[in-house]
Amino acid sequence: MLKVLIFAGIIVVVSIVAVVQLLSKRKPQYSKGEIIDPLKITIKDIDQMEDGSDFEEYLYLLFLALGYKDAYKTPRSRDFGTDLVFTDREGYRNVVQAKRYSYPVGLGAVQEVYSSMRYYRAKKSMVIASNVYTAACDELAGYNGVKLHSRNDLIEIIDLFKMGQIDKVKNIIEGDPHWKYDSW
Repeated sequence: MLKVLIFAGIIVVVSIVAVVQLLSKRKPQYSKGEIIDPLKITIKDIDQMEDGSDFEEYLYLLFLALGYKDAYKTPRSRDFGTDLVFTDREGYRNVVQAKRYSYPVGLGAVQEVYSSMRYYRAKKSMVIASNVYTAACDELAGYNGVKLHSRNDLIEIIDLFKMGQIDKVKNIIEGDPHWKYDSW
């Protein structure tokens, strides 16, 4: 009889642990193939996106929700280094390179977006990433005036957008790059 009670107790404990683990796992707001709602997406959802095209779609929908009416995504191929184009509040055309990486973003992102500015007749360029940047990337961006938005910026943008702080989000997005003038 004691063995039966011990066995039953073990089964109850294992069952409780399994249920707690199942309930503690947060279901992501985003899953492949769904329409992306910028109000529901979190940084964890972005981290779980399968590829960069989903991140580009998220940013595109976010920019539209922020009121950038002329925002558009570039073609998937032959985009010349730009994923998104929009006009800021000062009337300047901006080109955006989106990078959803699990590792630091290298200087190729800056090279691509900066070199695409003439093609898209843009005055400003930026990279928006789900991670940090390498030192070389940061340095090249500074010499070329490319605005780098890191993971922390992206988290702040997401949080402020969800709180309805649209002007604050736009201030972050449209903020000046960190220029470096002492290249030699």
